[in-house]
Amino acid sequence: MILPKTPDFSLAGRRALVAGGSSGIGLGAAAALAEAGAHVVIAARRRESVDAAVAALQEAGMSAAPWQMDISDEASVEACFATHEPFDIVVNSAGTARHSPALETRAEDFDAVMAVNLRGAYFLAQHAARGMIGAGKAGSIVHISSQMAHVGGPDRAVYSASKHGLEGMIKSMAIEWGPQGVRINSVCPTFIRTPLTEATFADEDKLKWVREKIKLPRVGRVEDVMGAVLFLAGDGAAMVTGTSILIDGGWTAD
Repeated sequence: MILPKTPDFSLAGRRALVAGGSSGIGLGAAAALAEAGAHVVIAARRRESVDAAVAALQEAGMSAAPWQMDISDEASVEACFATHEPFDIVVNSAGTARHSPALETRAEDFDAVMAVNLRGAYFLAQHAARGMIGAGKAGSIVHISSQMAHVGGPDRAVYSASKHGLEGMIKSMAIEWGPQGVRINSVCPTFIRTPLTEATFADEDKLKWVREKIKLPRVGRVEDVMGAVLFLAGDGAAMVTGTSILIDGGWTAD
């Protein structure tokens, strides 16, 4: 009897881009990919944060390089892909939120969220896939989405709309790009402790709401997301495309 062989989870020899990779979940994703052997380009708007993240990875013996990019500016995204050889892995962790009651949403806040979370994600994926397909690479694109792509929440109509749109985009792109071997998926975390979520956790009413929704006995950590990103990036997920991995502590089980 010949036993099936477990897929190799090493990313040695592969090149990855992590947009929004200078902090929080993005930095965790960059560390996971680099620790698995990939050379990781970290891209974000603030060059100082990018340089600090790259330095931290390099000090830990990992391979990383910096790039300044604004995902809401298509010219900036295009310049990144024009400068670099096609990537094997592209992770998009760039995101923004402007929460408010739906009756009070301002058009400028709606546009700002969509420019990053949906429009920016769309054209980042487009440029990534063009490079992969043109180079004949069986690449992987991973978007950091949210549990709010599958449910709603108070004051989150705009954010939830952007993430629901992202999931629909991913499904359609998976259908188009699958025949060329390009996979595209999302990771949908619950509330994860990062500098961007500290305001939510500092509000006792909001923290109570989060804890009531999460079925496991704690809120999320960046480390909880890293394994899913690593899985989707590599050969272990060779037949996974057009879907999402929910890391929500059971939030959407209701």
